[in-house]
Amino acid sequence: MSLAPLAPDSSRSRRPIAELPDELISQIAAGEVVERPASVVRELLDNALDAGAREITVRLSSGGIRAIVIEDDGLGIPSAELPLALRRHATSKIGSLQDLEQVGTMGFRGEALAAIASVSEMKIISRTPQAAHATALEARSGEIGAATRAVGTTVEVRELFFSTPARRKFLKSEATELAHCVDALRRHALARPDVSFSLWHEGRLVQQWRVPPLIEEGATSDAARHRRIREVLGEEFHAASLPVQAEAGPLSLRGRVGLPDVARQRADQQHVFVNGRYVRDKLISHALRAAYEDVLHGQRQPACVLFLEIAPELVDVNVHPAKTEVRFRDGRAVHQVVQQAIEKVLAQPRSGLAAGTTTGAAASAPSTPASAWQRPAITTDIRLTATQTALALQTAQALYAPWSSEGEHPRVADQPTQGIEGRAPTPSSYELATSVPAASLHTDHAHTHAQEWPLGRALAQLHGAYILAECRNGLVLVDMHAAHERIVYEKLKADDAARGGALAAQPLLIPATFAATPAEMAAAQEHGATLGELGLDLSPLGPTTMAVRSRPAALPHADPVALARSVLADLGQWGASRVVGRTRDDLLASMACHGAVRANRALTIPEMNALLRDMERTERSDQCNHGRPTWRMLSLRELDQFFMRGR
Repeated sequence: MSLAPLAPDSSRSRRPIAELPDELISQIAAGEVVERPASVVRELLDNALDAGAREITVRLSSGGIRAIVIEDDGLGIPSAELPLALRRHATSKIGSLQDLEQVGTMGFRGEALAAIASVSEMKIISRTPQAAHATALEARSGEIGAATRAVGTTVEVRELFFSTPARRKFLKSEATELAHCVDALRRHALARPDVSFSLWHEGRLVQQWRVPPLIEEGATSDAARHRRIREVLGEEFHAASLPVQAEAGPLSLRGRVGLPDVARQRADQQHVFVNGRYVRDKLISHALRAAYEDVLHGQRQPACVLFLEIAPELVDVNVHPAKTEVRFRDGRAVHQVVQQAIEKVLAQPRSGLAAGTTTGAAASAPSTPASAWQRPAITTDIRLTATQTALALQTAQALYAPWSSEGEHPRVADQPTQGIEGRAPTPSSYELATSVPAASLHTDHAHTHAQEWPLGRALAQLHGAYILAECRNGLVLVDMHAAHERIVYEKLKADDAARGGALAAQPLLIPATFAATPAEMAAAQEHGATLGELGLDLSPLGPTTMAVRSRPAALPHADPVALARSVLADLGQWGASRVVGRTRDDLLASMACHGAVRANRALTIPEMNALLRDMERTERSDQCNHGRPTWRMLSLRELDQFFMRGR
């Protein structure tokens, strides 16, 4: 039986290729540029700043859905150029490919005004310093006429999406749209502390940020920037954040980073600006998260305001129509600068704040060249005085053995300690060196030294887990296990950096195999030596199959396949240096947790004081290895309030 050929479908017809009408092109562009009223506010604010405005007023109606009016005191648009300003890809910002590769303005695509005009009723009133009067242009009709206003530009956008009802239905409530408009204005206000901003809604002043006369005369100095951060984000953020500042060749980093204690569940308080432009960049977000890895608990997100200035030719801003994404020419260098600058700020212990001093991380971080950015030296005075073999960390409790009457710390008696592999390592002895004489820890000088030491003097041990200490400004509570865990961890990192050795590998009796992607196969081949340093032995079994023959000895219960794939993914994206350091730090953190003093171990007063002094000298001692806080302080004022003193 033969099958008859299929008859052509008469309902199908070919549409000829033709150019799209200008109105349809503008509608398509509007779908990329104008998502909601806040998008209009953002684009018009960019234009106002590019025009040199020093005072900008935004007036909204119905959350910006019914009306958006933005007034500025910039240079204005000549009357002869007003009709051209509404045409697609017409702009004064760039004129050549070289200009596009070195964009120094907020806008450059030449699409915003045309896109907004295609989905709204728009009117532009502008006047230049040379003009005798202002000129008004109706975007819909193209009518031009004389108008009255001072030098600058006013853009009125009414009935947004009136010509596309389907898109208007996707808008949220007036309150929600207003909140998005306020966020857009706040970001511009943060980026430009030399410009005054005002926001009115339904005739009511909602937000206003003014520029003091002294800042108007000066440029966007650090003082002006920190003042604007305090005004926009509030005193609470400013008090719970630390200044960050770094210089590295053509790159400059400024801003403030929030303390780990006030991290949030969402990343909604991360404000990142590249050359004054607010961006949502995955590379910078990853660098920020990496800088907080050692001090942040769980999946919480830090708050920050970062201003990254870089040579325009080293960053591509022509990535997305909304201009919120960028691409760096040397992404790894930017990642390293941001991560190390923030790590340096977070590393300084904040114990000086308990004593009311400005030492530690409370002080502004000095500018540091990239060549000098290496792992900071650990300042703790705990030193290993004999050879330490693998994971003989249970004896770390002996760091806080009682002092002798002569002020010397006795050596710990040699005793076998069960190692990680089940054998007794070579006996090790420890010595605790401190700049505080032992006699000064006794109660006869207690009050004097409680005033001098940031974390004060130890008073007692509470429930075998907490240390109570008296300091200048109140009472300090310390989680002794968490604090000692951090001290041991930083000591192990310093020792490991000094040795520079590879992690011990544990061969697998039966190799674990998995189906590898081409990217994983390439990463395994390129970074074979790096994988060996991490205790991983990976070899190909075929074009798409990989075998794991060893894993780190310190992780005997880790899934070798999951571990290998995770390391390969990081190697492919971030390179060898970061992956080796992070993986090694994870292992050392696990080792330190097992080696720290445990709860319910009784400590003497000298032992507790020794622990407090080590906390004051150890980097990142405010959080344990898992990001939990190690100490808290109750001020005298809070204690007085508990008992209603002075009322």
